[in-house]
Amino acid sequence: MTINTVPTFEEFVSGYNDLQVRDRTILQRAYNLAISAHQGQKRASGEDYVIHCVEVARLLIELGLDTSVIAAGLLHDIVEDTSITLEDLREEFGEEIAGLVGGVTKMDQLTLSTEDKPEGKPRDREAEYLRKTLLAMNDDVRVILIKLADRLHNMRTLGHLSSERQIRNARETIEIFAPLASRLGIWQLKWELEDLSFRYLEPDRYKQIAKLIDERRDDRDRYMERLIERIGNTLEQNHIEASVKGRPKHIYSIWRKMERKQLPFDLIFDVRAIRVLVPDVLTCYQTLAVIHQTWRPIAGEFDDYIAAPKDNFYQSLHTAVILEDGKTLEVQIRTPEMDEHAEYGVAAHWRYKESGSRRGSPDEAYERRIKHLRDMMEVDQTISDANEYLDLLRSDVFQDRVYVFTPRGDIIDLPSGATPIDFAYHIHTDIGNRCRGAKVNGKLVPLDYALQVGDRVEIVTSKRGGPSRDWLNPSLGYIHTKRAAAKIRQWFRRQDRDKMIGLGREILDRELRRMAIEKMSHEQVAEMFGIEKTDELLAQIGFGDVHPQQIATKILELERESKNILTEAMARPPAPVSKSTQDVYVQGAAGMLINMAGCCNPVQGDEIVGYITRGRGVTVHRADCHNVLNLNNERLIKVEWGSEPEARYRVPVLIKAYDREGLMRDIGTVVADEHISVSDVSIRIQDHIARFSVTMEVQSAAQLSDVLSRITRLPNVIEANRVSS
Repeated sequence: MTINTVPTFEEFVSGYNDLQVRDRTILQRAYNLAISAHQGQKRASGEDYVIHCVEVARLLIELGLDTSVIAAGLLHDIVEDTSITLEDLREEFGEEIAGLVGGVTKMDQLTLSTEDKPEGKPRDREAEYLRKTLLAMNDDVRVILIKLADRLHNMRTLGHLSSERQIRNARETIEIFAPLASRLGIWQLKWELEDLSFRYLEPDRYKQIAKLIDERRDDRDRYMERLIERIGNTLEQNHIEASVKGRPKHIYSIWRKMERKQLPFDLIFDVRAIRVLVPDVLTCYQTLAVIHQTWRPIAGEFDDYIAAPKDNFYQSLHTAVILEDGKTLEVQIRTPEMDEHAEYGVAAHWRYKESGSRRGSPDEAYERRIKHLRDMMEVDQTISDANEYLDLLRSDVFQDRVYVFTPRGDIIDLPSGATPIDFAYHIHTDIGNRCRGAKVNGKLVPLDYALQVGDRVEIVTSKRGGPSRDWLNPSLGYIHTKRAAAKIRQWFRRQDRDKMIGLGREILDRELRRMAIEKMSHEQVAEMFGIEKTDELLAQIGFGDVHPQQIATKILELERESKNILTEAMARPPAPVSKSTQDVYVQGAAGMLINMAGCCNPVQGDEIVGYITRGRGVTVHRADCHNVLNLNNERLIKVEWGSEPEARYRVPVLIKAYDREGLMRDIGTVVADEHISVSDVSIRIQDHIARFSVTMEVQSAAQLSDVLSRITRLPNVIEANRVSS
């Protein structure tokens, strides 16, 4: 193993063009202090620790950042790992550099993967770390740039750590730091963070794709050289001044596209790719026309990110064409300024010189970027839990994006899977609260419609009113973003508490009735949720913090607390276990026939008890079945559900509705969408009231709760409940 040596100061600044005297003096002092302060400290590789500090600063030089940031990069670990204090730095270098180092130090104190940090719950610390990172942007975004450079060098040297720490660091990087670099628009950092993470998280797939890229590299390079020359000549013949070059191929992005589109390597169009730089926007479109006239474009592979920039302000034209030999080629067309911003994002702001200095004054594009990112990070002030904040950022900020339009043509950036309600709350909280319908591309759509790229969305609002509590039910699919959910809950919290308690009581009673759970008190439900006062539970239900799906899940636990008469039977010592064809384990009755009781129709998740019959084996009842009260306790036997996830259970359901045309079809569609089979249906209509007796084959009580909730929402449906007997 080769151990790198500490570079000299001149070697360190060799990549820093036009270094001014004042800047050289500052960097020399920072370099000397870093060398002396970290003297004797080693990394896991055996190298002097200060090499890490120098390499982080070199990355910041490559990004074109200003002298203060580079000096802070040299000193970013000095307060954490040495006796030097922030006050010492403030006296030596001034407030700006000390502030940058202090910002990085605060974040380092919460990092999961740095050596010798205090232990804690990984997810809690990860969440709090991300929150701290994003809040640091309100002070100075350069703090985050230093941290990204620090993370990149740590990833480059990750091979010296244990396998467990490699995976932990790689997962944290690909979930937090790479998406953050993407939101900041810094492609130079994003792609390498992704590739390095992918290398440790999926080593076999990484090697497979790397091998495919490397195969016949020399032949492909010669092929690309000829292609670049031909495109250059073609553009020159059309009087277009352009710079044509090959585009780097990054392993993680290729793999993601293979996974997302379910395509083999050979059909990924950007494996062979070129980039064309032209002087201005008009020439971008002229170049596109020439490319399409020369080769046949591939349908669905053209993206205009100039007219509709990405959320990180990335701009370019993307197209894919088929060459004469049948191979595919991706072409990116942009101006040099677009290319600069695509590669360096917010860091491009500091790459512009002004009056001979590397410090550029704030420009409009930079301020727009920072404001946009800060707006994305803003969340409901009621979210104080770090884990909830982390979930929000992962779902609303770091996900793949979908770009839609307002009726005026403004571009709205939302996470993929967003609905019209998410769109409404993104526009304004009041529009979301008063949302009653939506039109997409001029046509009415349901509120759970998943928005697609390019959709033009118009929200239909009422003059007054508020959101529906159903919007918070995840099984109904009305909202996708945590931001919308937070704003809906905030609306309910502002309502009258007594009114919400009453509403919560109605919802809880309805859910207990729907699941055919009798004699379950509100106090028992509150206890299962860990809430001392019943009114507090009811208020949380009314406010939307606890939704019916959660109640249905807790009901199964509540049933276990209600079976006092079965204590003796359930406490009998276990005997050898056998598994029946009904996926029920019977203790002490190996090989016996198993029957499901028709009086209570138990399903997976219900608390159950067995009854030994004469000549018909064991009959399985729900533990709260009324008939169990009349059975001989001596013949009760302990039974348990097995673990087979695909087992299905017949459950009778009664649906009452005002009769109308298409009612049966609508109910059937809901049931089919939930992947539930129906084994028996009978319909009785009297006084325009239709009663559907349906036997559904479900996998669990939770699935049953979901389908009953959806059926209840259908027009004209009065109620849909499980039948207990």
